[in-house]
Amino acid sequence: MSEWLLKPGDPAPQFTLLDQDRQEVSLGDFLGKRVVVFFYPKALTGG
Repeated sequence: MSEWLLKPGDPAPQFTLLDQDRQEVSLGDFLGKRVVVFFYPKALTGG
């Protein structure tokens, strides 16, 4: 699990997720642009 721990300034790993329209969006789609990636804990979990 420690391979997923990032420090400030580390490059984000490549990933693909579904958007609100269930279309795939990859981090690489935004190459050369500034991107903010926000993660939040799953509902009703400690964190």
